[in-house]
Amino acid sequence: MPNLLAVFGATGQQGGSVVDYVLNDPDLSQRYKIRAITRDVNSDKAKQLGKKVEVVQGDVHDRASLETALTDAHTIFAMTTPSYAPDGLEVEYNDGKTIADVAVEKGAEYIIFSTLPPVREISGGKYTKLTPFDAKAKAEQYIRSLPIQSAFYSPGSFMENTQSLPLKPRQDPDGTWVVASPVSPKTQFPLINAAGDTGKFVGAILAEPDKYEGKTFCAATALYSLEEMIATMSKVTGKTIIYRQLELGDFKEQYAVLAAFIDLIVEVFSYYEQFGYYGPDSEKLVAWAAENARGKLSTFEEYLEAHPLQLT
Repeated sequence: MPNLLAVFGATGQQGGSVVDYVLNDPDLSQRYKIRAITRDVNSDKAKQLGKKVEVVQGDVHDRASLETALTDAHTIFAMTTPSYAPDGLEVEYNDGKTIADVAVEKGAEYIIFSTLPPVREISGGKYTKLTPFDAKAKAEQYIRSLPIQSAFYSPGSFMENTQSLPLKPRQDPDGTWVVASPVSPKTQFPLINAAGDTGKFVGAILAEPDKYEGKTFCAATALYSLEEMIATMSKVTGKTIIYRQLELGDFKEQYAVLAAFIDLIVEVFSYYEQFGYYGPDSEKLVAWAAENARGKLSTFEEYLEAHPLQLT
């Protein structure tokens, strides 16, 4: 009898990728029965998903709904949504804690948690605004302390983010296409096709849960520098795209449309530049995860060919 796999975020990029991967894998589709968990079972995406798998309502702020959603679950793919409130770190951490506590209470045997690197710790306290990273890292440490098997999926920078500012090229008045930021063009991003490849990393854990118990997949195809990313954009679009490193004040002025998140963007890019996304061993960690992924990963060029940049 197949084990019940409960998937949070099933209508989104990460959870949706896990659902699709399991359904389409000849082995895993026999070993796991999927229960998709979503806040709104009446959304168009949830209704479409309901044609393929069981869909149930579950909200981290409604513990009773989680108790129902996780009843009989054997394995859980769990993820949390960032909170940008002043107490956002504690809000998101508590969301992760609630899922884990209910999972243990309901007798689940394995949690795969979507985590992120502990930026505050890696940077020695220099960068403190990246609460989505630190909240997930704190939840990961809590899950590791519980009497349940666990493994961790830590996605890199989404290739999907190049479809919007500040990584999406924009046109100068003279017609030149430009990507600009306050960091060096040598700054490296571990890129992942989140919707296409999340399932390949999580699928590896589902296929061999004992092998990967306690392990973290620093999930990306590879590390790409900004200049490599922009060269790839130029190649695929056939347009000349350049990188421009701006002074901090100029960047904030030119990207005023992003004012609500500009300090967060500056901090995350600066952290990548100075410490590396996963810290000093980023290259080794990404290489291990890519080698252990279950299936071929999308290169950035392949992603852009399948999802063309809309440059108008």
